[in-house]
Amino acid sequence: MAWYELKLQPDGDTWLVTAPDFEEVVTYGDDQESSCRNGLDAILQAIAGRIADGEAIPAPRVETAGKGVFVQLPLIVFLKAALYMILREQGQTRADLMRTLGWHREQIDRLFRLDHNSTLDQLEKAFAAVGTPLRFDVPFPVAA
Repeated sequence: MAWYELKLQPDGDTWLVTAPDFEEVVTYGDDQESSCRNGLDAILQAIAGRIADGEAIPAPRVETAGKGVFVQLPLIVFLKAALYMILREQGQTRADLMRTLGWHREQIDRLFRLDHNSTLDQLEKAFAAVGTPLRFDVPFPVAA
């Protein structure tokens, strides 16, 4: 899916957590598990902040081959961030998307709020409106 790298460094009784893709991410954890959880939360806050401020979001990795510690974005966050990045890359605004879809402003704003549970149907329509239909690659078991 979509992954971001974390750097974990022992710091006394805690672990210092940073994210190479997000200079604003600095957090701590009591152990590696809580450090990763706190690191993911900090990345989610960074993404939300960048969307709110109209700033670029670094593209996540689609593979985690090799060494390192990586956290996976929740699917809904990945989709909302991807929609934001595509819209920004195309030089379009939320108002442009609103006009294209014929939706109200609040409906569009919710698509970019990470704390709002947008539906897959809404996101699918928004992606189609920006010319990027959603595609999922799910490996299915092969029947013998």
